[in-house]
Parts: sequence; structure tokens; C-alpha cells
Amino acid sequence: MTRRVPPCRADHVGSLLRPEAVNSARAKFESGELSAEQLKEIEDREILRVIDKQESIGLKSITDGEFRRKFWSRDFFRSFENVETFETPGVQRFKGTKHPAMAHRPTARLAYGAEHPMVEHFRFLKAHVRHNPKMCIPAPSAFLAHRAKSVLSDDIYPDIGQFYDDLGNLYGQIVKSFADSGCRYLQLDEVYMIIIVDEKQRALFEQFGNDVDRLPTAYSNMINAAVSEAPDDMIVSVHLCRGNFRSRYQGSGGYDSIADVLFNQTNVNAYFMEYDTERAGGFEPLRLLPRDKQAVLGVVTSKTGELEPKDEIKRRIDEAAKFVDLEQVCLSPQCGFASTHEGNLLSADDQWAKLALVVEVAEEIWGSA
Repeated sequence: MTRRVPPCRADHVGSLLRPEAVNSARAKFESGELSAEQLKEIEDREILRVIDKQESIGLKSITDGEFRRKFWSRDFFRSFENVETFETPGVQRFKGTKHPAMAHRPTARLAYGAEHPMVEHFRFLKAHVRHNPKMCIPAPSAFLAHRAKSVLSDDIYPDIGQFYDDLGNLYGQIVKSFADSGCRYLQLDEVYMIIIVDEKQRALFEQFGNDVDRLPTAYSNMINAAVSEAPDDMIVSVHLCRGNFRSRYQGSGGYDSIADVLFNQTNVNAYFMEYDTERAGGFEPLRLLPRDKQAVLGVVTSKTGELEPKDEIKRRIDEAAKFVDLEQVCLSPQCGFASTHEGNLLSADDQWAKLALVVEVAEEIWGSA
């Protein structure tokens, strides 16, 4: 079997700790002290630096660190036509914090209009990397999150199935725009398919009127619509995340109940899978992974700065290899280091040490990163 690259043996989920220069510049932009052009100049400079840093430690999967975003999903959806973002009553989504709750709602039927601004973000990345420029965007399920019909007007979307169809089709056009701009490595950050295996999160979804048993298939169908026009040489991965805000999480639970939908019904090439704690369950669901797909195992955590012993990482990989061919396996941190501009509770030096460790272990296991 010939392995399609990427994903790389040593990969990463995408977001990186924001430099102070970026956070400071964005705050000044929001207060009117900097223009959009001045903010972009600072972002460009810091992205070039972080590209060089990724390449210098041996990574061959390169992102812009999501430096142009404050929040992993909101910035993407805010750029849709006919969509507004608004604050909602507080819902405690992350353990130990009350992060302000925001939501999105259509003001008219979703449709593709002007090119999404993140396509241009990708062009900048592609123009400056030597290996595999990787673009990361939220999966369609993140638009509604747990809220279901509660944020949809009956005048616009009397049927939630119609909304899912429109959102999937809109994604398909956006993905095509990325492809037309040369993107050949795209990641969809899928939080909600795995979050709903947690009983408390499941109860929250049910409280808002979701038919939770049907959601994994609905989410999978939207992903399939999103990639329906992707070229054959585009590698599409899905990152499964149980929440990542300031080193806190949302849910727990293994992949067992969604493994068939995830691996056999979702038309992607690879899966970034959290496996840094026992909250993620065992490796047994990997036995269902088709032979032509890859599993990128996040056995290194991005939530703390403590380095995992190499022998422990290798032991976990060996454990996974009982259920899936080692040639189908890659290694990464379990999530990004900064899903929001605040970042996780570790230093930049810790972050780079983690990524360098991933590269070193991958080289020792597979002979290359």
C-alpha cells in the first residue's frame, strides 16, 4: 500500500501560541489605533517567523498558526454572507471556566458570494513554505454547535435539514476555492461529533432539541458535501477534539459509538485523534479504519508543558498498532496550542519542545518525519 502524504509522520493540528506582537496589534486594531493594513503587516511578519520555526525543527506540515484569528471557528463563520454573530446566555462549556458564549445565525438563506477571506490567508501561507502548507477550518457542525433550531428563524429555515443542505453546499464551494488556490492539505476541525459521546454534553444537546442519535450522520453528510468537489490530489483530514480552551476541555468519551460513521461513511483521508488522556478511551476503534486511510494519533498533549517520555510515546504507538497497521499511523499533539488567542497554559518554549519531540519520535519509529 502506498501512503499518501500528507499527513506527515510528524504532524500537528494547526494553531500555535500567538506572539505578543500579534495579540497587541489586534487589540490596537479593535480599539482603532491600528488600521487593517497595519495589522496585516504585523501578522504577515509573525507568520513568516513561525513558518521558519516550524521548518527549522523538522516539521513538513506547515500552518500559519492561525495568527489571523482570535477564535478557531468564529472568525470563519463571521465572514459568511447572510450571517451575524451574537452573544447568548452563558453556558458553561469548558470545565472550570465561564467563557462568553457566542453563536451565529443566518439572516437569509446561506449562499456563496464573495471569496472567503481565508482563501487569501492560504495563498500567503503557500507562497512562503517549502513543504506542505496546511489550511485548517472549522467543520460545518461548529456553526450551530449545540443550539439546533434555537438560532434558526422559521421564516428562513423552517426545516433544519434544509439548513444542513445549504451549509454543506456552501462549504463545498469554499473548499473548491481553496483547491483552486492550490490547497492540497485541508483540515476540518470537528468538535461536535465526538463531544456528544459525553453524557453531560449529550444532555445539553437534547435540551436544545437535537435528535442526538442522528447528529453523527448529519455531521458526516455535511463533511461529504463540503469535500464533494475536492480534487483527487487534495488530502482532507478531520480533527476530532473534545474542547481546547486555556488547557481546559469540554467532554470525555471514546470513539466507539461514532467509529463506523467516522471511518466508513465520512469521505476524508485522515483523522487527527485525541489520545493524550484516558478521557479518549482505547485504541480498539482503530480496527475499523479502512486500509487507505490514516490515523494521526495525538498521544502528546498540548495542554501542559511537561514533555512525555519518548518510551511512553512509543509504547502508546505500539499499543495502537495492535488494532491498525503501523504504516497507517502518524504522530501529533492531541490538539492545537491556541484554539483561541489566549492560548493554552504553557510557554512558547514548551510548545516548540513538544513539536520537536514529535519530530524526533517519528524519525525514530518510521525513519522520517
